[in-house]
Amino acid sequence: MVMQDIAVRVQRGLGVMAALLRRPELMLFVPALTLGAFWAGGETALLAVALGLPVLLVASGAMRPGEAAAAGQPGGLTGLALRPQIVGALDNSLRQAAEGGLTTGCLVLQFDDAARLLDQHGRAAQADLLQVSSDRICAALRPGDTVARLEGGGLAVALGAVRRLDVETLVQVAARLQNAVSPPMILGVQSVYVTCSVGFCLAGRAPEQTGRSLLDAAQVAADEALRHGPGAIRAFAPAMARTRADRDAQREFLEIALDEGQIRAHFQPQVSTDTGALTGFEALARWHHPDRGLVSPGEFLPMLEEAGLSERLGEVMLFNSLSAMVRWDKAGLHVPNVAVNFSPAELRNPRLAEKLKWELDRFNLTPDRLTIEVLETVVAQTENDVISGNIAALADMGCGIDLDDFGTGHASITNIRRFPVRRLKVDRSFVTHVDQDREQQKMVSAILSLAERLGLDTLAEGVETPGEHAMLAQLGCAHVQGFGIGRPMPFEETADWMLRNRALLAAAPRISHRAG
Repeated sequence: MVMQDIAVRVQRGLGVMAALLRRPELMLFVPALTLGAFWAGGETALLAVALGLPVLLVASGAMRPGEAAAAGQPGGLTGLALRPQIVGALDNSLRQAAEGGLTTGCLVLQFDDAARLLDQHGRAAQADLLQVSSDRICAALRPGDTVARLEGGGLAVALGAVRRLDVETLVQVAARLQNAVSPPMILGVQSVYVTCSVGFCLAGRAPEQTGRSLLDAAQVAADEALRHGPGAIRAFAPAMARTRADRDAQREFLEIALDEGQIRAHFQPQVSTDTGALTGFEALARWHHPDRGLVSPGEFLPMLEEAGLSERLGEVMLFNSLSAMVRWDKAGLHVPNVAVNFSPAELRNPRLAEKLKWELDRFNLTPDRLTIEVLETVVAQTENDVISGNIAALADMGCGIDLDDFGTGHASITNIRRFPVRRLKVDRSFVTHVDQDREQQKMVSAILSLAERLGLDTLAEGVETPGEHAMLAQLGCAHVQGFGIGRPMPFEETADWMLRNRALLAAAPRISHRAG
């Protein structure tokens, strides 16, 4: 009993020593301790400390590999591991599972609508939200589980090896983590509600029995959950990996199409209803597929958005448009401006105004030559300070701001006035048969009257017949575009269209006025 008591006391002493030696701030005194030993006892004491300290650290357990790795976890968020650490934790759990007949699993949490949260609250607040969420998640887990932050802003959880773990249990764990995140978080004086979608993978279902493979499988499941969110939970299945591989291949194909100029701008003319003169072009994306020919925008634009290539498309369209204006100017063809559609992803870029200014300077063009088209749905739904600031900055530069598809997005007058809109684009749904349908005429008249009261210019899109063109002119719409005016055309065909339009205007009879 005496020997056992001594052993217990020694073990406790080593444990206390280990806890002390593992404290990072105490490591600062190691050089001083070594130097002090040399001063007090010469080289013999120096060698004793130099050789004895590592032995003491090992004996006390202060240098256990797993704990050393944990102590050295990097990351900007307190206490959170990064990808290398969680891969290591999963490798550890897999090793323990194989040796002891246990099992493990990995979960990945993706925050729903993360872009909106970033837009509304900024990166500092996003980091605070992530910190609070991670603290709540850690509190909902066991001591042996590991939480790490991932590059895209999500969180990963490596479960310690356990005796029994199945899909039903992991679904319950995922729901518990969702519930932990769901209470409101306070940012300043504002309550913010956060939800997350969760993907998970059991160790036995991972493509390979490695930490990296298990984490990747959980990430694939989380991406699938996010696509079906908010608040979705998905278990990894091999078909998901194939679907993701197909999406990756499609993205690569689309990137090639953008890089090689297969996807490029076609230009649709916009004309004045008073004079018939060209007032600008709208740049519209068209895909010249090497095998299929011209691919419908309705087919490939959703593919680009899903692949996260909206900004890349915007860069291509802007380059095509500015290049076209330079070439028209050199050819002596006057084009007042070109309108380019900007996606919400582009409008969220905090450096958008700086980027556009640089591009305009590069092509030696003034900002008034560029019109930015913003969907009415963006104006109606956003409370985003970044988007609002970008639109204001572009307007201050001198760019025109067109509110596209007006009448379909339920934008309030307050929202319209909050943005420096120059022109309303009347949606084609109000234009069709406007010359024959009295109700259509009332709707268009109401929109035009609103624009006039707000001091905004107007343009009707989707004009396909001379009757629609004439009625819109009578109702007071200032500009029109559509197949009845000119179809979207490659740059190479625009010069001929402009020359034909000039000839038609020159040949039109002029009304002379007799002197009174």
